[in-house]
Amino acid sequence: MKKFILTIIPLFLFLAACEPAANKSYDQSESKSATNTYVPQAESVQSGTSNTGGGGGGGGRLNAPTAQISLDQTANNQPQQNVIERKIIRNADLKLEANSPEETQQKIAQIAQSKSGFVIETSQTSSNVQTSTRDVVNMTVRVPAEKFEEAIAEIRQSGSRLIQENIKGQDVTEEFIDIEARLKAERALEVQFLEIMKRATTVEDALNVQRELADVRGEIEKIEGRKRFLENQSSLSTIKVQLQTPTSLSANPTGFFYELKEALSTGFNAALNFVLFLITAIIALLPFLLFIVLPIYLFLRYFWRKRIRRKTAEKIVSEEINNE
Repeated sequence: MKKFILTIIPLFLFLAACEPAANKSYDQSESKSATNTYVPQAESVQSGTSNTGGGGGGGGRLNAPTAQISLDQTANNQPQQNVIERKIIRNADLKLEANSPEETQQKIAQIAQSKSGFVIETSQTSSNVQTSTRDVVNMTVRVPAEKFEEAIAEIRQSGSRLIQENIKGQDVTEEFIDIEARLKAERALEVQFLEIMKRATTVEDALNVQRELADVRGEIEKIEGRKRFLENQSSLSTIKVQLQTPTSLSANPTGFFYELKEALSTGFNAALNFVLFLITAIIALLPFLLFIVLPIYLFLRYFWRKRIRRKTAEKIVSEEINNE
């Protein structure tokens, strides 16, 4: 019995000594498993801290500097989202008062050129039909979209007074993204048809694939044309400017005599137009009257007179017979 007790006691002591080491190795393997399962940076630093912290209950806590470093590294390692460049078409209509519209027109053209833009249309008219002075100027300029606000501000200052301003914007980003997706799909379809064309064994199959390929390429050209239009309109903004002198803006006389003058002028013009219309109609109908209406009239008149003479002769003969 003593021998049995002496044998059991050393074995019990040996197992008691080995149990902490086994628990420690089990904790280390469990921490490594957790490190592989979750976020690598933060968990690996936490595991290293718990292993090197010494013993006891303080080994599982994470120091503040180490946690800050791990969070920063995790944020830096996250993938950045793709930034979508927005496509916005911006247009503006300005109406300015200027003492000299032609000089202001040159200033606006210089402003557009300084912003890497250009003038696409210019017209000069007169506000009064009775004078030959051209005191109204209309022009259209295009400038890069990123310099749109600068150009608008300088064009405002080019005139003596801003009368009207209208700025519009249209967001075509969604349409642009849809166009790119359609273009990608059509190009992939084109590649597939080209591969099918290479494997065609008969002339009929080759012609059928070629027709389908032509339709796909036509659709690609249409989509690319729309894409180029949107890129052009969104990259270059359009500004329409109307320049007028102060006299052309205030030259709107009213009153009885002015209205009477306008009524007489309108009536005279209407009568003159009516006479001219009649002359034009007669000249246009003259060949029809000479070559069609006149022969028909003469033909009908001949037979009508012949009929009247016949009736007259019959009447005379009947009267003579009655008299006898």
